[in-house]
Amino acid sequence: MACCGQRPRRPVRETGVAIVEDRATIRESVALLIGSATGFRCVGSYASMEEALDRIDPRETDVVLVDLVLPGMSGAEGIRHLRERCPEASAVVFTVYDDDERVFDALCAGALGCLPKKTAPRVLLETIGVVAAGGAAPMPPEAARRILGLLERPDEIRLTELLAAGHNHETAARELGSTPESVGRLARSVYERLHAAFRTKSVR
Repeated sequence: MACCGQRPRRPVRETGVAIVEDRATIRESVALLIGSATGFRCVGSYASMEEALDRIDPRETDVVLVDLVLPGMSGAEGIRHLRERCPEASAVVFTVYDDDERVFDALCAGALGCLPKKTAPRVLLETIGVVAAGGAAPMPPEAARRILGLLERPDEIRLTELLAAGHNHETAARELGSTPESVGRLARSVYERLHAAFRTKSVR
């Protein structure tokens, strides 16, 4: 009960995370990790994109981890539909693949980065938090090399050159004299240019 005219403290909203992964052991372990971490909540765990698109709650979902190789609809195709169904949610590729065509297709479709399934739990949670706060997940070097021609702003070009050379957001921040948080926000603007280019069919 509030006293002395003070308002009761409002609870901090948890970051809602959904998982789309057909392998039950991986899906359940990631759901357990997210559900047990302070500040995070698993709001959905789905074995296919069709199930996710049918059941996901846009009001509760901030970040969606999406496997690429799924039964039925692919992860990349599902991300396109997810952007229509949940425009405020950020999709991140969650895969065993780092630099193949499927990853690039998913990034073009609207994903905000790629996380390998071998990512350490601490890094996974940190990256989800960065994405939920308006940043982006890492970009594979091959994808970075492919989109350099889309960019005009010097800061975006320099960051993407660093990512193409294998830097992550932390090491890129040191090279740029910036912070990982600022790099994450700049990376999001690079992804958004890629998404816009894909919508106008100028990338391929």
